[in-house]
Amino acid sequence: MNNSQPNLDRLAAERAQEIIRRTGGKAASEVDNTVTKSLGVLQENGVYACFLYLLAKEKESRDVVVEEMLNLLDGLGFGWGMPKGIGAESVLKHLTENVTKDLERLLLAKETLEQMLIYARYGAKARD
Repeated sequence: MNNSQPNLDRLAAERAQEIIRRTGGKAASEVDNTVTKSLGVLQENGVYACFLYLLAKEKESRDVVVEEMLNLLDGLGFGWGMPKGIGAESVLKHLTENVTKDLERLLLAKETLEQMLIYARYGAKARD
């Protein structure tokens, strides 16, 4: 049976597992720190601010976290697609033109991103 609605918890878990897998060569505490700070910005200031924070402030694990967050957004099935690259200008333009347009979808995206970052945080702690 084909279900048009993605399982958001599974999508969040898969993307979190990819963060942990792809950052395997880095110290778990560094990954945990990046993910925890990103989660805090996401919860306090929103999706756009979280990406902006990662792109402007974080160095450790930044690209992996940004890529997996974009993969999660693409996996939601809203037809947002992916930006042309993971540079700040491309990512932020993509968010502004696609993700932030519809408030209901934006709020769903935020909740799902939060779940992914929570899973990644615990995944990093479990790896330690």
